[in-house]
Amino acid sequence: MENIYDKIVEIRKSRQKAVICTIVSTIGSVPRKVGAKMLVMDDSKIFGTIGGGALENEVIQKAMEIILSSKPELVSYNLTKDLGMKCGGSVDIFIEPLSSKNKLYIFGAGHIGKALAKYTENLDFDIYIIDEREKIFDDWFEGSFTKLNTSISDFFSQYTIDENTFIVIVTKGHESDSEVLKACIKSNAAYIGMIGSKRKAAELRKDFVSLGIVTDAEFERTDMPVGLDIKADGPDEIAISIVSKIILEKNNLIEKFKQ
Repeated sequence: MENIYDKIVEIRKSRQKAVICTIVSTIGSVPRKVGAKMLVMDDSKIFGTIGGGALENEVIQKAMEIILSSKPELVSYNLTKDLGMKCGGSVDIFIEPLSSKNKLYIFGAGHIGKALAKYTENLDFDIYIIDEREKIFDDWFEGSFTKLNTSISDFFSQYTIDENTFIVIVTKGHESDSEVLKACIKSNAAYIGMIGSKRKAAELRKDFVSLGIVTDAEFERTDMPVGLDIKADGPDEIAISIVSKIILEKNNLIEKFKQ
């Protein structure tokens, strides 16, 4: 029988919006004890129970509001006064959104891509490395990431980009870098970073704007040259500068979300 923790993993993988409702305090006679949990999904389906009846119905309605607001909340109920239940006790329930795991798409499995996989695999990301070159992954180590030996166009036809997606473009050359950027620059990705010099960035911006792909302001979202300026030298240091920037962007988003 599936338990609630297995269900949480399933929901996070599916990226469905949901909240978890946990009884954190009780006084007197109540249907369930402290620690009882219930998941509420954005289609109003539930998994688990906090006691059923009027209490559960009320919490489901509140949970649907929190799914929309994405802000956790502690709610309190006197079961008799507020809900007309016979129990007579009171209960505090903490309702919090289930956060989806961030995705990291690394385009390019060369020296920098390989180093990026090494330095990010223990961070809280679902990591995908994309490269169509034959045998490019033959000497790779096994790790907590997915290697995709596929073309850029095939990847974008099968995988989605959302507000929890971070993209790093470090492919084999300028043309493939440009192809990836063209496919994602107008998405709602949380972060897009691309390898290259300031001169390359200026030339690419000019091309994209003149071709009507994006406006000058829309191109501004691209972090290029990618990474923090730590005077990096070599694939490992460059990868560390990129990972540092990704962490900074991720944490800035978290702070923005809390406001």
